[in-house]
This record gives sequence, C-alpha cells and structure tokens, in this order.
Amino acid sequence: MLTKNQQIFEQIKKSNNILITFSKEWDGDSVASALALFLFLKKLDKNVNVAAEKLDDEVSASLKAPSKSFSFLPSFNEIKNSINNLRKFIISLDITNAKVSQIKYKVEESSLDFIISPKNGFFTHDDITSSTSGFKYDLIITLDTPDLESFGKIYDNDTEFFYKTTIINIDHKSNNEEYGQINEIELSAVSTSEVLFSLFDSYSRELIDEDIATCLLTGIICKTKSFKTPNITPHALLTTSQLVSMGGRREEIVNNLYKSRSINVLKLWGRVLARLNGAVDNAFIWSTLSKVDFVKTESQENNLCDIIDELIINIPEAKVIALIYEFQEKTKVMVFSMKNVNSMNLIKELNPHGTEKTAIAITDKPLQIAEKEIIELIKEKMKKIII
Repeated sequence: MLTKNQQIFEQIKKSNNILITFSKEWDGDSVASALALFLFLKKLDKNVNVAAEKLDDEVSASLKAPSKSFSFLPSFNEIKNSINNLRKFIISLDITNAKVSQIKYKVEESSLDFIISPKNGFFTHDDITSSTSGFKYDLIITLDTPDLESFGKIYDNDTEFFYKTTIINIDHKSNNEEYGQINEIELSAVSTSEVLFSLFDSYSRELIDEDIATCLLTGIICKTKSFKTPNITPHALLTTSQLVSMGGRREEIVNNLYKSRSINVLKLWGRVLARLNGAVDNAFIWSTLSKVDFVKTESQENNLCDIIDELIINIPEAKVIALIYEFQEKTKVMVFSMKNVNSMNLIKELNPHGTEKTAIAITDKPLQIAEKEIIELIKEKMKKIII
C-alpha cells in the first residue's frame, strides 16, 4: 500500500497541468509554501500555475500589502489573482460534404464572425456544432486553507472546477475540513511549509535548492513571528536548521519581514501601549489613536501592522486585537483575530471589509463615541465565544 507521500507524487506524475492555490487571506506561510511548491514542481518539468484571490483593497491599504511584504520571494510575480481560460469553447464544422478553402474572422461590436470559404459544395447550419473542452487543469493542490470557501472568488467563480478536479489538500491546522481526495494534514507541524519540507525531502532532497529553501524558511518564520511564538517545536527548529544549511536566506527574510523598527513606529507603539486596555481575561485587547498621534510621531496607518505583530508576540493570551483610530474625519477600526475567531463576525454590524483574520470598518461617528460602541460590541460577542 502506498504511503500518503507516495500517493501525492503518483498523482502529480499523472497530471499534465497543475494549479496551486491558497486562502484569500494571503497568510505568509500560504504564500511562501505555494511558491516553494511551484519551484519544486517546475524542477519536475510540470506545467504549473499559482493563483489566489487578490487581498481585499481595504485591508491592503491599512496593512502591508502582499506585494510589499513578500515580493522578495523567488517567483512571487508568478502568482495570479484569477484563473483564466479555464475552459475552451469549441466550434466544430463538419467537412464531410465540403472541404475548406479559406478561413477568416472579423470582430463586430458584439459578435465574432467566422468567414469560411468552401473548396466545393457548401456548408449548412446542420454542419455546425459547439462544445466546451475539459478543464485546463487536471490537478489542484491547495495549501494552508481550511475549507473551499476560504479561496474566495477563485472558488466562487468556478465551483464546478473544484468539484470535478482532483484536489491534494496540504495543511497543518486542526480546523481543516479535509475536502481533498488526498489530505495531508500534519497537526504537529507549526506551518504548512514544514509539512512541505518533509514531503520534498521524502521524494528528493537534492531538488531543494536555495530558492526553495528560502521560501520554506519564510513560511516557518512567518508562522512563528521569527521564532518568538510559543508554538515553536524541536522538529520545526530542526527543519529550520536543515533549510539554512541548504541555502535558505534567513537574513534576507528577516530583513524584509522583521527589519528594525523606525523611531517613528516606536513612538507610535508607545502611544498604543499608553492607552492599551483589556477585557474578558485579556482575550480581547484594544487601543485608540487620534490624528494627532500620527502627526506627532510622523507615522502612517500601515505602520499599525508592525504594532499588531508586537502585541501578538507580547500578549499570547489575546485572541482578538482591535485598534481604533481617526481617519479622514471618520473613525476606523482594525480587528485582528487568532485561534479560530472570525474578525468579520465580531464587527459585522459595521459592514466590514477583509477576511476572517483581519477586518476593517469605517464609521462616521467621532472617535470617543465610536470607541465605546465598538468595544461593547466586541466584548459581548467575545464573552459568548469564551464561554
């Protein structure tokens, strides 16, 4: 009987065109593991593409957009935001009774006209038929994504494709719904990149070059906040050591993702700490900022991403972090959640944008009034979750 790893590579060998995809949340581990797999499959001479729904514009504007955070990774520009030409539309002409002499076409305002000249005889309507081809890809490999809905438009726009195509589902989280025909869910791993390393290593360690090692190392570093979170394990550290010895560029990764904070960010961080509050046994923490805070510290909205990272590392009991701040004469709230709490549901009354992990909403109410209403809204929902 084949092992799970052998089943995966047997399926890959049989496939001609492969799609790699991941959650619309663009988690660092998702992006890095997808690129590592893309590079590995290229070494196996496979036709492979990577696609994921574009990160919500509202979240991108508030946080560091993926194009800025992970653009240093090899082949990052290969990631597409949609699946194009998934099927082909075929027009067939029966040439039993008449052969073709010449074919032309012209594009009208709302039609495409084919002009076919027969060598002899003539064609009729009965000679014409149409059909659609099979799907462009014969295998889907999903990474670090718990369910099909988490792919967003990549799934919503082509649900039939996902139901009729073989899926290899690779993840490390317990909430994964095992929607694939082959499911490789390694709960003891800290990241999907760690799972992929074991998979690659079982097939051929020689194929793991410096670029692949760098991508896999990036995924582990992202999931552990550069080895500062409590979920780090001896196996993850051993994997990290091996990836570094294989040429994984740790210094490049850390410089791009966790480079030294500017003095402006540190000043803003101080103002956030000065107004930090907690509730529900500190499972929910929040802080507020005024326009003056941004002006005085010469910082910007996207610097809040660095501050959220620090809060996650330093307050491990927190399940939800909210930053409420003045924004263009209005009030904006950014809610970041962990441990299977849905940020969008926490502030759904405010019509938020974003993902389950990071939700952004804007209200016309002034900061002081908005703060009270938002905090009470989240506190009441958090109490039910904790209970």
